[in-house]
Amino acid sequence: MSLTVLHTESSLGWGGQENRTLNEMLGLRELGHTALVACQPGARLGQRAREAGFEVFETRMRNAVDVPAILRLRRCIRDCRADVVNTHSGRDTQLAGMAARLLARRPRIVRTRHLALPITSRFTYSVLPDHVVTVSAHVARYLATAGVPADRITAVPTGIDLTRYIAAPGGGTLRAELGLAADAMLVGTVAILRKKKGHAELLEAIPAVLARFPDTHFVFAGDGPQRDNLERRIAELGLGNSVHLLGLRRDVVNVLQSLDLFVLPTHQEALGTAFVEAGAMGLAAIGSDIDGVPEIVGAGETGKLVPVNNPPALAAAIVELLDDPALRRHMGESARQKVAARFSRAAMVDAMVGAYRRLLEAA
Repeated sequence: MSLTVLHTESSLGWGGQENRTLNEMLGLRELGHTALVACQPGARLGQRAREAGFEVFETRMRNAVDVPAILRLRRCIRDCRADVVNTHSGRDTQLAGMAARLLARRPRIVRTRHLALPITSRFTYSVLPDHVVTVSAHVARYLATAGVPADRITAVPTGIDLTRYIAAPGGGTLRAELGLAADAMLVGTVAILRKKKGHAELLEAIPAVLARFPDTHFVFAGDGPQRDNLERRIAELGLGNSVHLLGLRRDVVNVLQSLDLFVLPTHQEALGTAFVEAGAMGLAAIGSDIDGVPEIVGAGETGKLVPVNNPPALAAAIVELLDDPALRRHMGESARQKVAARFSRAAMVDAMVGAYRRLLEAA
C-alpha cells in the first residue's frame, strides 16, 4: 500500500534539517509513495521541493496558536488525504498537530527531532505526536531522559543520496579556482558560519598547523552570521593567504573532493550530516567528541575526536593526520564503507516507511 506523507516545516532557512526532509521526500517518491510539504511563503524548503516537482502548500505560521494557520493546515491535511503528518520544528508541530487532531479521519502524527538542544515543551513530544523520530541515538537517549516514553521514540539516522557523492574524473577543481599549486595540502569544512560550528576555534588552531605545514590552505564553505567576525579574526591572525572563505556553495561534492582532510569542531550536533557527506567522499574527519558526532566519526577508525573548544588539541589532531597520508587514506576508506552501510538515503527512507507503517497498523 502506498503512503501519503505530508511534511510540515515552519523554518524559512536551509540547513541539515531541511536537507533531510527533502531527501526523505525524494526517497519516498522513488518507492512509489506520495510526499508533500506545507511551509511558510518564501521558505527555502518549499522552493527546493517545488523545483524537484513536489506539491507545496504555503501558509503563514505566525505563532504556535495561529488559528487561521491551524484551519488552513487542517484543510490541507484533509484534501491531500495524508496518512502521516511529519512535523519538523516547534511551531509547525503545534499548528499541524492541532490541525490533524481536529479531523475525524485523523492521520498519524510523527515529530522528527533534528537537534541536540534541550527541549522546551514536552507537550510537542509526549502529547501532540503519536511517535517521535530522532536523527541519532544520542538524541533518542536524551528525549527518554527528558520524559518522552522510550517506546514512542525511534532513532533513524540521517541518510544521503550516495549516487551524488561520486568523485569526478580529474579530481576537484578548488585548487585551480583558488590559484593554488596542484600539490597544496587542503583542509576544509562545510557548514553554516554560526558560532556553534566552531570555525573560530579552528582559526585559533591554524597558526600551530602552519608552523609544521606552512603550505597548507584552509577553506570554509558556507555563509552565515559569523562571517564578519571570522574575516576580522583572519586579518588579526595574519591568515589572509592561508584561509579562504568560499561562501555558500552548491558544488559541495566538488569542494569535498578537493580536500585532503575534513574538520568541523562543532560545539553541538545532533548527528552531523556534513560528516556523513565527507565520509561518502572518502575523507578522514576530525570532529568534536560531543552529542551524535561519535556515531559517525569513529575515533581511530574513520577520523579523530577532540574536546570541544580546544584549539591546541584540534591543531595536534590536524598535524597528526596531515603527517600520515597512509592513515588518512585508511580512515577515509573506512568512512566511505561506514556511510554506505549505515547512512544512505535508501536506509533512512526504508526505516521511516517502516515506522510509518507500524503506526498505521497500530491505529
